[in-house]
Amino acid sequence: MENTTSPYIGYCTNVHAGADLTTMRDNLEHYAIPARNRVNVEGPMGIGLWLSAKAARSLQVDNETEKLARWLESSALTPFTLNGFPYGDFHQTVVKHRVYHPTWYENERLEYTLNLIDILDQILSPGLEGSISTLPIGWGQPEPSGKDLKLAAAQFQKVVEHLYQLEQERGRLIYVCIEPEPGCVLQTSADIVQFFENHLSGPIAEHQVHRYVRVCHDVCHSAVMFETQKDVLQRYQSAGILVGKVQISSAIRAGWSSMHATQKMEAFQQLREFAEDRYLHQTVAATDSSTTVFYEDLPDLLNSTSSPKDLQGEWRIHFHVPIFLEQFGLLQTTQSEISECLDALVDIPEHPNHFEVETYAWGVLPAELQESDLSRGIAKELNWLVPLLKGV
Repeated sequence: MENTTSPYIGYCTNVHAGADLTTMRDNLEHYAIPARNRVNVEGPMGIGLWLSAKAARSLQVDNETEKLARWLESSALTPFTLNGFPYGDFHQTVVKHRVYHPTWYENERLEYTLNLIDILDQILSPGLEGSISTLPIGWGQPEPSGKDLKLAAAQFQKVVEHLYQLEQERGRLIYVCIEPEPGCVLQTSADIVQFFENHLSGPIAEHQVHRYVRVCHDVCHSAVMFETQKDVLQRYQSAGILVGKVQISSAIRAGWSSMHATQKMEAFQQLREFAEDRYLHQTVAATDSSTTVFYEDLPDLLNSTSSPKDLQGEWRIHFHVPIFLEQFGLLQTTQSEISECLDALVDIPEHPNHFEVETYAWGVLPAELQESDLSRGIAKELNWLVPLLKGV
């Protein structure tokens, strides 16, 4: 893991509750270190560190960042990437649309991201590259105006300027990676390309844009949108957009056409267990190979379905389930998309070496899918992934 050209593998700590600095460190001690001891890798274990805006501000005083850097090193944890998507408390009773605020139209998002850049520079060992995933502008409704998108692009320009200055002065390369998500302003790979070409190509030098602003490719998100992994990655490559970070994640699949009527009724009831109140679970229903319908949240679709036994086609639900699961009950997962993504990356000359398992929904899974010891579940995911990355 000391070689920056080798894959860095870690899990995202947004799975842990707690938006303050003390709780963040307690979580790492309670979960990350035990998980590290169970993971089949040599040397330090990677983590995708999540710092709320409150925690990030706390690190900027009294040499707290330096203290954290020393503690992480002594704990054999390498924070090669930060998750800069959730701004506030990601484990409050109801998150839903709150996770998309503040947007990239607002100064708070910019200030938070600049804070994370400076923190990551200070906690990373010399010579290592860092990545930060971020919000895909905001939630898609109401639809942003041209003025909104122009403002967001101007905010990214300030990020680019900050990152350029950092690399010139300290030799540290950090890139901010936009993470497309179903239902957001940027929800598909085509949306990302359009935003780069229509809004980021003008005010900023193109080589700087593509060096410092990249994509966070979340496997689950593209799967929910019925985008094939190969098509997505080739689209980015053709547009000259780099993928700076891959979030390894898996969604729920309900393949209605392969079930008989009784199974459909049972699977429908099984899905109700995932219609929980904390997170938004965007769902896309495909009636055939070319027709899809987007639903903002899983309960919306469940409540509008009058006859489950007559369902056809397939549903894909944005619910991050453990990546080692291929099927549970009558429901399946999009686990196979992970292998497809990794296979496709082999053909991308400048492919990323930052891989982050992001199963943040452990705490809201149905009881039968939860682990009594979360650190064991985290390690089980990482140990499932490590062999797959050997060819990347």
